Amino acid sequence: MSGGVDSAVCAAMLIEAGYQVTGIHMTTWKDPKWEAEIEPLPSPASLAQATADSLGIPFVNLDVRDPFYLKVVQSFIRHYLSGQTPNPCMFCNPEVKWGLLQTYALTHGGDFFATGHYARLEQSEAGKVRLLRGLDRSKDQSYVLAMLSQDQLQKTLLPLGGMTKAQVRDQASRMGLQVADQQDSQDLCFLGTVHYRDFLNRFAPEANHPGEIVDLTGKVLGEHEGLAFYTIGQRKGIRIAAPEPYYVISKDADKNQLVVGFAHQTGVRQLVADRLSWVSGEMPDPSETYDVMVRYRAKSVSATIFVAEKGKIKLEFMGKIRGVSPGQVAVLYKGEECLGGGVIQSAE
Repeated sequence: MSGGVDSAVCAAMLIEAGYQVTGIHMTTWKDPKWEAEIEPLPSPASLAQATADSLGIPFVNLDVRDPFYLKVVQSFIRHYLSGQTPNPCMFCNPEVKWGLLQTYALTHGGDFFATGHYARLEQSEAGKVRLLRGLDRSKDQSYVLAMLSQDQLQKTLLPLGGMTKAQVRDQASRMGLQVADQQDSQDLCFLGTVHYRDFLNRFAPEANHPGEIVDLTGKVLGEHEGLAFYTIGQRKGIRIAAPEPYYVISKDADKNQLVVGFAHQTGVRQLVADRLSWVSGEMPDPSETYDVMVRYRAKSVSATIFVAEKGKIKLEFMGKIRGVSPGQVAVLYKGEECLGGGVIQSAE
């Protein structure tokens, strides 16, 4: 239970369905600067506790600040320093939320671990769990669950997957839950309103490593402030005078160079991904065409999958696409089914 409306309605619906429910909240590490800003506000733990009390269910607050910092925050910093643009939620879910909370639930007598994510689960004829998009496509969160294992999903319930956000809020109001109008969180849970540049400046000052800005021919155009402060596809903040805007094309960590180009020079036709994770436990059929999301909330694009080398896949797109960033996760879909994916290693 996060302290928000989704997990509150999730718990309430399970109670109505006849389950014996225990609420579990995880207290995670937060940037001290942001924590100081929100200190006067009700904490997520207190909101979750209040919801559990109103529902009449037991409540557990697990302090996972240390493992969260090691597994999520340090990984976030490390990947940014290496020139990548990570999405920490993709690995917080399998390693912390399911890795720690689900394990706690199952080892303390639970049969299932339920969350308020907007995605659906379906049992296949072979007995495996299929991960499907949420009914509310504007809130669909199957992407952020794509790296979960079959074992984790077998013991998971997602009661909100067949509902819209509006229906969830209506349900919360009907049930008299005080978090019915709680605003959704839009930021990284450990950064909040703190900009990632400010965070890196304080926790990884080595990110301030100026270097050359070059075009695709290698011509030096200017100087960047540090590769960690730029993302693929970025237009603003490059600060180089030109007849048309420059965009970040790529980041060369070995040479500490920021490669930029004009709009018509952006986009890639293929990518290579590693750290693969497939929901079924088996790789999708090579040489077939799939819908691919290259980042959360991105529009799906068609691509063909090939085995690149051991532990890696290559995805070839039908045309050029923009915004493909190493460190993000490429997730494959077949219709409504989320198949899993891998971390983008390179793109061209």
